[in-house]
Amino acid sequence: MVRLVDITKIDLSTGKAQAIPDFVAEEVPFHLFINSIFWATILSSPTDLKELAIGHLLSEGILKSIDEIEEVTLKEAEGTCDVKLKPEVKVEDRVRLSRLHQRVITSACGAGSPYQYMGKTPKVESNLSVKAQIIFDSVNQLNFKAEGFRQTGGLHVAALYKADGSLVALAEDVGRHNAVDKVIGMAALLKVNFGSCFLALSGRMSGDVAFKAAKVGLPIVASLSAALSSGVAVAESSNLTLAGFVRGKRMNVYTVPSRIVV
Repeated sequence: MVRLVDITKIDLSTGKAQAIPDFVAEEVPFHLFINSIFWATILSSPTDLKELAIGHLLSEGILKSIDEIEEVTLKEAEGTCDVKLKPEVKVEDRVRLSRLHQRVITSACGAGSPYQYMGKTPKVESNLSVKAQIIFDSVNQLNFKAEGFRQTGGLHVAALYKADGSLVALAEDVGRHNAVDKVIGMAALLKVNFGSCFLALSGRMSGDVAFKAAKVGLPIVASLSAALSSGVAVAESSNLTLAGFVRGKRMNVYTVPSRIVV
């Protein structure tokens, strides 16, 4: 996930330049196949790749449940993963309805415009409520738990928590949407009920992130960073709670504030 490189560090306060080793975040192509047919290349951090594949397919609506998976073949050295689905799954129909248009998903942005498919994102029906203090504590723990971020400053972190603040899954990636996919995949493999969890992350809450959360039924997304207008639009459409700027002793709740208890 991180790589050691040689850099020149310039300090203007002392007027000195020094050659030192430093860590940078790795970004590599990850080639995802469905039933041996190429689906997409995801530029990502090379960790938790099985979870990334499963979480991505769940959050994009290709998979409805991990019970639809027959076999996952991960070849880390080659950077490939082939997810074989059970024969009764109508893959072609789901691919046709998918919002994914490009076949290379960069770490800087997600898998296409969320606006086109807001009407196809199911309403989040969860009755989960979480104390505001637990949201604060969970979000503020992220950067302390994220070793790669502390080393490089170049990784996003996402985590799933239960309503009592207990950690379910945590992942880091160069792409904020990849980090979300990874924790979704981790939780799915643990057979966790998404409706009883909330998502905490370090990056901006874009429409892409809100779409993924709503697609699997996560009721609350809370972040150290801001919400984008696309994130608010998707959240409003899907009855998803968005809370941003969760820092210190305050937060901005953009949509469905009733789930966060003061």
